[in-house]
Amino acid sequence: MELSIIIVNYNVRFFLEQCLHSVYKAVQGLNAEVWVVDNASTDGSLDYLQPLFPWVHFLPNPENIGYARANNQALTHCRGRYILFLNPDTLVAEDCFRLCLDFMQAQPMAGAMGIRMLDGSGKFLPESKRAFPSPVSALYKLTGLSGFFPRSAVFNHYSLGHLSQDQNHQVDVLAGAFMLLPKSVLDQVGSFDERFFMYGEDIDLSYRVQKAGFQNYYFAGSSIIHFKGESTRKGSLNYVLLFYNAMRLFVQKNYSGGRAGIFAFFIQLAILIRGAFSIIYRLLLAPINSIMGSGHKISPNQIALLAAEGQDQKAVEILNNTGLAASNSLTYLPEDKQVLKNNVDYQAILFCEGASLNWKQIIALTEDFADYQGELWFHASGSGSIIGSDSKETSGRAVAPNQQATT
Repeated sequence: MELSIIIVNYNVRFFLEQCLHSVYKAVQGLNAEVWVVDNASTDGSLDYLQPLFPWVHFLPNPENIGYARANNQALTHCRGRYILFLNPDTLVAEDCFRLCLDFMQAQPMAGAMGIRMLDGSGKFLPESKRAFPSPVSALYKLTGLSGFFPRSAVFNHYSLGHLSQDQNHQVDVLAGAFMLLPKSVLDQVGSFDERFFMYGEDIDLSYRVQKAGFQNYYFAGSSIIHFKGESTRKGSLNYVLLFYNAMRLFVQKNYSGGRAGIFAFFIQLAILIRGAFSIIYRLLLAPINSIMGSGHKISPNQIALLAAEGQDQKAVEILNNTGLAASNSLTYLPEDKQVLKNNVDYQAILFCEGASLNWKQIIALTEDFADYQGELWFHASGSGSIIGSDSKETSGRAVAPNQQATT
């Protein structure tokens, strides 16, 4: 077995449906297996997905045991020489896995690798490549200074903003959304630390891989879409507590002496600052945004379908069955992208994957539309849903027959 892929699902059945369609295309020609651990989803994920993907091994849990523990649960069943930890809210190109495996096999000291990631609006995700946190870099990130100076080697050292996103690099930290490791390395350093319920476990594993003498790589030779925001809203107080408590655990485990004390102080300060921002948002800004109607609202006749001829029929059917009246929408060919970018009449563009428009092309097109003011939606050929997400700060949207658009 060449490759084992592990995906942990929690209440994102339509995102996982699209993910598995893309994974199916990417494992063609590989001796691979796919394991999906369901952490007690309440959205009917198993009933919906199991009949659609008989080639996937599903492991249902009676309760939410956390991300790290669920991955380790599937790992005990894996037979692949390489293990890929993959998030359910991702889309991969057809040649993604082959390119990644070839790259890893060409690096004699490779311990783990991550990949270039885009969000659902086509923007590069800086967490694709990171440095280990330090007290100073943590302060710059947690107070927002890194966002003001995204390419600074000082203020944005945590996200390695000074390193080109378009070139391969040795880095410190890889994102758990796409983390590929040789099984032999995991056998030596251990898998995810189950004390991390959510967040921080990828930093900890990256640290142990590097500490054992291996190298972590950021791979720019392929890109994936990672929608983000599907499990915990990034602006919520719950996220603040989960994320920064994970940082505290990482520091307690791996740092010692005065450095750990300084780090703990900065983390506690950041929790207080971000917690205050979150409370202010919930009490003041969120009600205002609700009254003003923030965000794009999809309405009939404002959806453009980007598809090859004959590949839009199922998508149109889904839209019609969910009340979005796609019968009056227009279908464009991929080469019409500039026309679409200049057309302000559409509030959404729907990419329809099919025989003549594959995932690799769609991911590239998504990046071309990174400055588009409307929403970008995605539909896999043969799937029964449509998904989209504009920002890592909010949950995505999904539509399917007999179900209205949801967040």
